[in-house]
Amino acid sequence: MPAVKLTKSELKLQKDALKRYRRYLPTLILKKQQLQMVIRQLEGRLNEETRKRQRLLDDAAPWRDLFAEPFPFPDWLRVERVQTESANVAGVEIPVFKSLDFARTGHDLFLTPPWVDEALHLLSRLSRLDVEIGLLQRQVLLLEAELRITTQRVNLFEKVKIPQAIESIRRIHIYLGDQQTAAVVRGKIAKKNLLRRAEAS
Repeated sequence: MPAVKLTKSELKLQKDALKRYRRYLPTLILKKQQLQMVIRQLEGRLNEETRKRQRLLDDAAPWRDLFAEPFPFPDWLRVERVQTESANVAGVEIPVFKSLDFARTGHDLFLTPPWVDEALHLLSRLSRLDVEIGLLQRQVLLLEAELRITTQRVNLFEKVKIPQAIESIRRIHIYLGDQQTAAVVRGKIAKKNLLRRAEAS
């Protein structure tokens, strides 16, 4: 514990600090709870999107071997633009998925194998899910980093700052009380001495 001056002005500083800590602590605890809740929700969404992606792959399993045929998918289906926007969650800016635009080239339905349309549809849905999953993972990472910082602050206030301020106030009160008692005793002794001198003369 840092050294504390045993004075009335230090007592006022410690009381003000304690008041501040107690005023900010509930806000920090609320922020911590909000972050924990949002992270749980995002993890649920992340699991759901991952399951969705796996279901798509499982549903395509019977005809996925057709992808072994040489076909210029990158030329036919290219991600042109990923649009995101920012959202503020408990003071943290996170990217939120808005849309995914593809650049598609037209193709002749008579010259392409019949499975290509279904494959392009599957690839576009998988690409969209991959982008959404990536952004959800990024959101969770950003919020977990803020949660760590907020938890450290809550612990600092609860376990260090508030107990230190309370202990400092207690020590200053004891010291000032002792000083006041000593002053009263000295006053009584001085009064007795004055009375003795007055009686002696």
